Amino acid sequence: MTHPRMYSDDDPYLSELRGLALELPEATEVEAWGRPTFRAGKIFAVYSGIEERPYGVILKPDSDERAALLQDDRFYTPPYYGPGGWVALDFDAAPVDWDEVAELLDASYRQIALKRQLKALDAR
Repeated sequence: MTHPRMYSDDDPYLSELRGLALELPEATEVEAWGRPTFRAGKIFAVYSGIEERPYGVILKPDSDERAALLQDDRFYTPPYYGPGGWVALDFDAAPVDWDEVAELLDASYRQIALKRQLKALDAR
């Protein structure tokens, strides 16, 4: 079943997120479930939102950081992904700190990256 497109290319945060995610070694963008997903073999981030929070990113933080992130009102447990340890960052909740987003993307990427991809990332 084909999912309807759930975003537009001119969404206010997509360009910046896309730039950060695609800087990671071998990262690609694939539309799935009507949304941009960022992958390096496996998914490490999804541009997403829910009706009450339409703009954000879903990613998987380090397990020891997840509880602390969820104490921050900008973060929430996303449907479907939450039970797997993923969190979502609401881009509309406060001004976006793109350095923080880059760090979160890095942490999520490192969990799925192959050794050669990590080596390329660390060589930067």
